[in-house]
Amino acid sequence: MAKGFKDRLLLCLAAVIAAHGTAVAVEVGGWMEAEGRYFFQEPLYPAQDWNSASLAVRPEFYQEWAGGYSFTFVPFYRYDSADDQRTRFDVREALFLWPAERYELRAGIGKVFWGVTEGRHLVDIVNQSDTVESIDGEEKLGQPMVNLTLLSDFGTLDLFVLPYFRERTFPGRNGRLRFDPYIDTGRDAVYENDAKARRVDYALRYSHSLGGWDVGVSQFYGTSREPAFLVRPGAAGNLIIDPFYEIISQTGLDLQYVSGAWMWKLEAIYRSGHEDGSYYAIDAGLEYTFSGPRLRGMDLGLILEYMYDSREFDVELSELIGGGYIGSRFNTFLNNDFMAGLRFAFNDTASSEILAGFIQDLDNRSAVFQLEASRRLGDSFKLELNTYFFLNAENDPLMNFLRKDSFMQMALKYYF
Repeated sequence: MAKGFKDRLLLCLAAVIAAHGTAVAVEVGGWMEAEGRYFFQEPLYPAQDWNSASLAVRPEFYQEWAGGYSFTFVPFYRYDSADDQRTRFDVREALFLWPAERYELRAGIGKVFWGVTEGRHLVDIVNQSDTVESIDGEEKLGQPMVNLTLLSDFGTLDLFVLPYFRERTFPGRNGRLRFDPYIDTGRDAVYENDAKARRVDYALRYSHSLGGWDVGVSQFYGTSREPAFLVRPGAAGNLIIDPFYEIISQTGLDLQYVSGAWMWKLEAIYRSGHEDGSYYAIDAGLEYTFSGPRLRGMDLGLILEYMYDSREFDVELSELIGGGYIGSRFNTFLNNDFMAGLRFAFNDTASSEILAGFIQDLDNRSAVFQLEASRRLGDSFKLELNTYFFLNAENDPLMNFLRKDSFMQMALKYYF
């Protein structure tokens, strides 16, 4: 992160602490975990390790002053035995909050989530995805920001100034779940704008709840969190792929309607600014929750969603590589896909949960099966299981790199 920005942030923190005096509440929490990944097949590429183990810690510090002013600090560190790009430190949050009756002001490093669907979070664009931490895009890097929230009876308006850009993380040479050639994040990324990571981005979102409806409309203008890719020959005759961050404009809509056991969901975006043209994408579906005496206290949710992306996905990958520019479509294979899932909430004292989902490409029949399960062990421990199976991956040029990377991940978390 730029030294000038860090210096200004530290000055702001010191000023706020001096202005608001003695803290009225201090809380320390967080978790640490031991995690293992087991892959069912040997690596596709020679440099890759077969399996991996890692240790991670994410403490959380929260301090509040009289008047409701608060500061949240969440650092994160992981050590991974196989992938040097997964071994790193990040600040997930370092955020001050100034509350008032009709507005809230936040400044520092924060995390923001927009969206309602399960399959693909289209409208969620403020924070950068931490893809070495989680391949489904659920984990995010901390984003420097100033966020003004205006509160009224007619809804909430969030305004964002984003003064520094975070580059996407990618697995290293020895890591699994990567492309070939791998993306070397040790090299400088390529930016469309001369200011590079220091370019200031802007975003806003209006949200309102009315009856069973939750509505969100968002606008973003700035450096795309999804990079395109530039391909060039290396000195040894190999190919080198560089992330290319373009300036884009994205308009987003998210809707959710709840009626009894039914939940209807929609996310839609229109994006312009990529070299390979503008596009739109949608993720729409429903969730129905079964409950009652026949389920003996358990809730069972049925999830159905359809995902569409208007970008051209039928272009041969060799043709894109030959042209030197691989568009942002390289980030997703969810262009004409159907998802079906089951969510089990056992409602027991251990908070046991299972989420199983299956995504099928309706064009080439490639598919992904995912299983997430978790259960508390006593008051301080939690066991988590994640499993991914990539099926018929050779039919999809974007998923072909993962055809031997089906894996099971187990983590034991200790909460303190």
